[in-house]
Amino acid sequence: MNLKKITAIMIGAVMAVSMAVPAMADDKVETVTDGKLTVATSPDFAPYEFYSIDEDGNPTLAGFDMDLAKYIADKMGLELEVVPMDFDGVLSELSQKNVDLGMAGLSPDPAREDAMDFSDLYYKGGQSFVTVKDKADKFTKLEDANNKDYSIGAQTGSIQLDLANENTPDADIVSLPKVTDIITELLTGKMDGAFIETAVAESYQKNYPDLEIVCDVPYDTEGSAIGVAKGNEALLKAVNEAIADAIDDGSMDKFVADATELAAGQTYEGTLDENGAVPEADAADDAE
Repeated sequence: MNLKKITAIMIGAVMAVSMAVPAMADDKVETVTDGKLTVATSPDFAPYEFYSIDEDGNPTLAGFDMDLAKYIADKMGLELEVVPMDFDGVLSELSQKNVDLGMAGLSPDPAREDAMDFSDLYYKGGQSFVTVKDKADKFTKLEDANNKDYSIGAQTGSIQLDLANENTPDADIVSLPKVTDIITELLTGKMDGAFIETAVAESYQKNYPDLEIVCDVPYDTEGSAIGVAKGNEALLKAVNEAIADAIDDGSMDKFVADATELAAGQTYEGTLDENGAVPEADAADDAE
């Protein structure tokens, strides 16, 4: 090979690299904190996210949302930082772009599209109406719950609250910040029924056999997506690619199976105290 040909190849290679640089720069994912993927979650939504309690009483954040968050962060070469908070806080922090992602069993509700972008669906579930066994005969169909004499619950800021307002407008609708609060109200007879995501309702039913899933609740979008900081197209693309990989390689199925098994054991749902421990009152309740 002569010198002119070698020089031409070298020049061509340099040009190819220099032309590729802008494209790579355009695809660079910007996050709230360099080198980190910051995820807001509401750990009261087993098996999506919750605290698993070990034999020594130590809580560990678990759930298939958290496994997926770690998978996405690893795919992007970023350190994962999870920030637990109430569900409405997840929506607020994401809308203000204080976090990169919101992962809390989010339904891609069109009403939220001005505040965030949504990933592709990573889990397909459904919505349910839940009560306790001794009240189940009162609700043979969803329409039976639309009664002013009934107290019907749903999580604050959730799609389930929208479903409650849509399906039971005549009832006394009560919104509470945590699903655990709703379950407590049901079990103590202070609430007659509630709208809860199906996988979550099934998880609670395993731990509290007195709960009864009465019927499915019609909803156009039966599935969960990740909330992505609005306008961060490179991040949205990377998240969707990671979701596709997790589904294709079987990781997502494993995440769901592992989380469901953990959720059947000792758990805590809610935020920890300032020392990173289960609040004493809640620990006492778990011990009873």
